[in-house]
Amino acid sequence: MRLTLRIWRQSGPDATGRYEEFEVRDARPEMSVLDLLDVLNADLVDAGVEPVAFDSDCREGICGACGVTVDGRPHGPAENTPSCHQRLTPYSDGDTLRIEPLRAAVFPVIRDLVVDRSALDGVVESAAHVGIPAGSAPDADSILQGHDAAETALDFAACIGCGACVAACPNGSANLFVGAKLGHLALMPVAGADRAARAREMVSAADEEFGPCSLYGECSRVCPAGIPLRAIGVVNRERLRSVFKRS
Repeated sequence: MRLTLRIWRQSGPDATGRYEEFEVRDARPEMSVLDLLDVLNADLVDAGVEPVAFDSDCREGICGACGVTVDGRPHGPAENTPSCHQRLTPYSDGDTLRIEPLRAAVFPVIRDLVVDRSALDGVVESAAHVGIPAGSAPDADSILQGHDAAETALDFAACIGCGACVAACPNGSANLFVGAKLGHLALMPVAGADRAARAREMVSAADEEFGPCSLYGECSRVCPAGIPLRAIGVVNRERLRSVFKRS
């Protein structure tokens, strides 16, 4: 099928961006958004035109590297699906797709569809580490963990840090991301030793860079890992707990 693509082009962080229009004549419904960009770039290279820059890595929905905005929605029209798995089945011959970078004040454009998401790294670097005593590693079953707590921790650990939640939020909040990290580590027996300090430092780091929660819930609907909205409640719970607890 033939698709028209309106794509954001920006040569560098300080350059003025603009939309450019292209046509792809051999798109297929089973192709992903990233496959579509690959086909376009092959045509552009053949024509001697600079290809469109975009991020991608595993293309299996687990690395968090990919992330573009399609028709105003982070990742694309299908809920809880990364860009690399967004298929073209919703589109028909002759349709137009608008593809642009993830839009958030803390994600400056580096080039075309590539943005700098290091603000998320800053939150992780602030305190999302686990301190363990030096020496021999303890036996795997020396600290028991309940099944329900382990399952909940794994649910939160699924966050891939793609940043779609921030781009979907009208306030640019990272509370879904922060809540997932705090919720995951708070439920792990070894990592729980630094729970209060971690909450104070990670929430403080997030407050410096990101906006407050907007209560719209768009973040959870675009999250490719399906992080539940209750992760946002974890942020406030861990923040309050850290006021009264030293660890």
